[in-house]
Amino acid sequence: MPRLLVLLAAVLFGTTGTAQALGPDASPLAVGAARIAVGAVLLWGAAWLVRGAAGGGRWSRGALAAAAAGIAGYQLCFFAAVADTGVAVGTVVALGSAPAMSGLLARAVDGTPLDRRWAACTALATVGVLLLVLSGSEAEVSAPGIVLALGAGLSYAGYTVASKRLLAAGHAPEAVMARGFGLAAVALVPVLAAKGGDVASVDGIALALYLGAVPTALAYVLFARGLRFLTPGETATLTLAEPVTAAALGTVVLAERPGALAVAGALLVLAGLAALAAPRRERPVRADAVEAAA
Repeated sequence: MPRLLVLLAAVLFGTTGTAQALGPDASPLAVGAARIAVGAVLLWGAAWLVRGAAGGGRWSRGALAAAAAGIAGYQLCFFAAVADTGVAVGTVVALGSAPAMSGLLARAVDGTPLDRRWAACTALATVGVLLLVLSGSEAEVSAPGIVLALGAGLSYAGYTVASKRLLAAGHAPEAVMARGFGLAAVALVPVLAAKGGDVASVDGIALALYLGAVPTALAYVLFARGLRFLTPGETATLTLAEPVTAAALGTVVLAERPGALAVAGALLVLAGLAALAAPRRERPVRADAVEAAA
């Protein structure tokens, strides 16, 4: 069930690109900042309805600051990376590096174990993302863009690990998301003030409301509910279903035609996610081993 919740969140994340393509021509930074602001308001409402935004017990200021910095940092680094080195390379590096960085950061900070199954599934799904995103574009690699994309991956990892720590402390998922996104929204106020005019229209407001409600508020509540029972690395790997969803919507809604390489990439991602989501088999205990132990 936790893996299904994260996969559902990833599917909702994957609707972002299609929504932006159908929406008005606005600055990605403005859309991102407006999305976080709307999402924060809705998440605070959800936290109040479910359990109260205060949650339970004392809050770690360091973990909250890290979560908020991760949310805001991802928005800024990702869009800057895409502008510098292109959508294909920026997306591959940001999304592809996030699972590995999440696993390694969780290991370094909290001692979370890493197993071979996670590593193999992550590698398979990451290669699939590489094929999927690069299949229909001529990639131009820029060193500053790569650094920014890695910054986006690290920001995502930091947010995931910090949120996991807050959830492990007993705070409600809605409260954790509300506080993290609320602080991130405050940090992004200067961006919204500078670029907000781009979404100051009926279509722009409608886009911000959709992005804030569905792939932000709803999706991150599902994400947090799954994260409570999973490791940060495994959770980040499962969210690689996002580009597969985006590609599928591009085919169905935007009439895009994926090539054979894109299809192969999507199948690799799905294979990696299916292997990771499958229940683990317990090894049977040999009878002679039981007798020897007795």
